[in-house]
Amino acid sequence: MYRVRKVKTKSGSIAVQVVQYEGHHTKVIKHIGSAKDAQDIGILKSKALQWIEQASGQLSLFPEEREKMLIVDRSECISVSHIFSYQFLYQCHKECNLSNLPALLLDLSIIRLIEPASKLRSIELLDRYYGIKYTQRIYRQIPKLIEYKELIEQQAYKIAIEKFKEQFYYVLYDVTTLYFESFKPDELKIEGFSKDNKPQQPQIVVGLLVTQSGFPLSYEVFPGNTFEGKTMMLIVEKFMTKHPDTKPIIVADAAMLDNERLQQLREQNISYIVGARLANTNLDLIKQINNTLENKNQAISRFNSIHGYLVCDYSDKRHKKEFHELSKLIKKAELLVENQSCKTRVAFVKKLSKDKIVLNTELIQKRMLLLGIKGYCTNLSEEQLSNHQVIERYHNLWRIEQSFRMSKFDLQTRPIYHFKSESIKSHVLICFVALIIEKYLELTTTMSLKKIRSLIWDLHEIHIQDTITLKVFKFFSPSSDLINSPLGNLIKKWKLLTH
Repeated sequence: MYRVRKVKTKSGSIAVQVVQYEGHHTKVIKHIGSAKDAQDIGILKSKALQWIEQASGQLSLFPEEREKMLIVDRSECISVSHIFSYQFLYQCHKECNLSNLPALLLDLSIIRLIEPASKLRSIELLDRYYGIKYTQRIYRQIPKLIEYKELIEQQAYKIAIEKFKEQFYYVLYDVTTLYFESFKPDELKIEGFSKDNKPQQPQIVVGLLVTQSGFPLSYEVFPGNTFEGKTMMLIVEKFMTKHPDTKPIIVADAAMLDNERLQQLREQNISYIVGARLANTNLDLIKQINNTLENKNQAISRFNSIHGYLVCDYSDKRHKKEFHELSKLIKKAELLVENQSCKTRVAFVKKLSKDKIVLNTELIQKRMLLLGIKGYCTNLSEEQLSNHQVIERYHNLWRIEQSFRMSKFDLQTRPIYHFKSESIKSHVLICFVALIIEKYLELTTTMSLKKIRSLIWDLHEIHIQDTITLKVFKFFSPSSDLINSPLGNLIKKWKLLTH
């Protein structure tokens, strides 16, 4: 058995040795070093104990307490890491019961929350920041991730109920477009009406369903030339099939106002609130609306229409803004008619022949009567939902618009660099998982992802090594700002920081 021995040398120093006792004889196995200072002797003793463990695997029945001492002059910083940011976001996934997803899907969603990038760049960042290594072979695995879409959507539904106590009085639906860094279309990525102002580039259409607080529930990917009104029924029907006990009111913007689609909703006894396109309404009804509201600020009334009930409200502020914009369009149209310039297509100009144009006075009259008025279509009676509630719930559509902004800007879902259909859908799935975590953190802490990133990224782990004992000490940068922030409760709950 090896032991540590201290002996005094002729020079007055203390030599630290590793020895072995054989009967009455002492055999010196390793001379560790000599020192006079008590601190240095303690360091040499620790180094001797470490040598014994490494050389023989020998463990003492009564281990001596090692010196927990760092001598600055004999130490060096060997690395600085950001492991805490990974641990924090991993714990968020675990809290949402998403930590059992494939490691690749989990890691790509985490790095997208930290620093959105292409897949190649993402695996470089995972290695650089966290020491997680992947090869470019992940491109073979990415298409398979789409298999987990249904599982993730089911979990999102559970989070909404269990974590945020959502009652599903209503859900919000909208679509957006995501373009590609490519000009070669196919059956899925194809040119269409672009909300990104990229009309010449192929795109896909993504429909998203969220709760009343904006938490994502479900999504679908459609070809880039799909009319957005045709996307809603597919997602709504799937959602209702998966959750038959949930019958929320579907809230969507005016682009979803399509006679066929709304008729389907009515036939399936699904309630809806949809923005109305009043300019397409007949003139008699428009006059009735105008006469009833009488341009009184915040006046509200309900009318019958071909789309069910039509709830309308009037706003002085809206009137002022719309009048200014309408005046400019009418002036432009009058100038074109005066010059008989038929080359440019402009609102309020009606073409009678190849060389003859006139003002569209009927349309101008409609628009003048509708100044300051906004309409909302619903199949709910006033007993089921008051006029004020209809308008209030419609105005909450900003929450789904916020989710799209989060996805497009915070998570940089666009542009897409994949080309195969399954890879494209898997990319959207990765961003959907990241959106779940981002929205979970926002609803839990009321903080933006930008602020959260800054706080968790600024907590560094500094690794300093004693050059004599080779022992590595880990230090954290100051964490008071982090602990005192709204993230502090989560950090304490998950026991992420022990110091």
